[in-house]
Amino acid sequence: MAFNMDIRPKYHCLPSLPLAVLAVVFLSSVLHAEEYAFDLSEVEKKPYHFGGYAELRPVLYGLDKDAALYQLRFYGREEGHTLPEYNAALQLEGGIEKDITKLFVRTNTAYQNSYLGTTSKTTVYDAFLSVKPAPAITIDAGKKALKWGKGYAWNPVAFVDRPKNPDEPDLNLEGFVVASADYIKSFNGPLKTLSVTPVLIPVSDHMNDEFGAADHLNTAGKVYLLLYDTDIDFLFLTGASKQSRYGMDLSRNITTNIEVHGEYARIDDFMRSYITADGSTHQTVYDASSWLLGLRYLTEKDTTYILEYYRNGTGFTEQEIGDYFTFIHNSYDSYLTTGNDALLRKAATVTEKSYSRSNAGREYLYVRISQKDPFGILYWTPALTAIMNAEDGSYSLSPEISYTGITNLELRLKGTLLAGDWLSEFGEKPYDYRVELRARYYF
Repeated sequence: MAFNMDIRPKYHCLPSLPLAVLAVVFLSSVLHAEEYAFDLSEVEKKPYHFGGYAELRPVLYGLDKDAALYQLRFYGREEGHTLPEYNAALQLEGGIEKDITKLFVRTNTAYQNSYLGTTSKTTVYDAFLSVKPAPAITIDAGKKALKWGKGYAWNPVAFVDRPKNPDEPDLNLEGFVVASADYIKSFNGPLKTLSVTPVLIPVSDHMNDEFGAADHLNTAGKVYLLLYDTDIDFLFLTGASKQSRYGMDLSRNITTNIEVHGEYARIDDFMRSYITADGSTHQTVYDASSWLLGLRYLTEKDTTYILEYYRNGTGFTEQEIGDYFTFIHNSYDSYLTTGNDALLRKAATVTEKSYSRSNAGREYLYVRISQKDPFGILYWTPALTAIMNAEDGSYSLSPEISYTGITNLELRLKGTLLAGDWLSEFGEKPYDYRVELRARYYF
């Protein structure tokens, strides 16, 4: 979590650019649809495809001025009780396939207008070439998200992926530049399928620099088994850019509508940096074990329940999180007294390096309930999501409702309420609630 303390105008008008982009995409898709209606060849499989979505997402935050992260982010500023933010995104993807070769590219352009000002960034999420020299062998090279793991909100075994945001676990993520291969073989008997996936991850100052230490070639791999109707993966990562790690996951349908899954990961010599209430920093090295258990249940009335428990062995204890927030409060009190923000700047640095990741604690519970077409009302899907820090009892609660009754358009209204005691994870967030409206048009 990076904090920019520059004082900028508080309110910004929603720019016309995202609206223009959405309009252009809409018109182009309409023209494409008209061509489709008169071209019977469209039903044939084409060697190429193109698609994506355009999105507008305004957000309103209800600020908590007594929270530690509000004091850290907004000190030296005078904010009201609410703060607006405007977001837009354009995600494009396309591929072309010829003989044994396939090229796939996905880009994401994100626009944000907030209290920090206006930012716009285009990121290549995927850009890889895939070659299939034999029916059982596929070789990929380029930027790719591997999507390892069976968990819905968290994936401790996703050693070569960026971490999910548990609030939006379905979003596409930026991949890393890798070279990988897949070998698949089928059998008769209890073991129905075997797949082996070796992966190479180069790291330099200009390639995969966020992955770990530069100037190293790292090796990862996954062995997949479909054994007794159970999906099982064995995974590892080794190299000098990160500490070695290994793990496994599994998934099985107990009945046609109940699925259970789990993950286990271990990291050798994991180093965790933390800060105490007096501002001193410390490091501890240990073998960290993380695991997840979950289930997914679909009822006959199309109600979906997702439940997961996550034990994060790399996370901070309840005491360490409390000490971190205490240091921020003490630094803010010192700033009010002396006008010197040196301690707050130190807290911002520590936050960015160690505490900024989503759900940085040790134990979490995730629950999501969604209902498709409630009471026979078509195209509406209400849902409720809860994420709880099981150590300090703080939580977020997110009701939402989406509508898909217009072709290619999805509308979603979502609110998030945060609650927790003093010095708890969710209790010290910079806002008490968040309301957002998302309009996403697919093409």
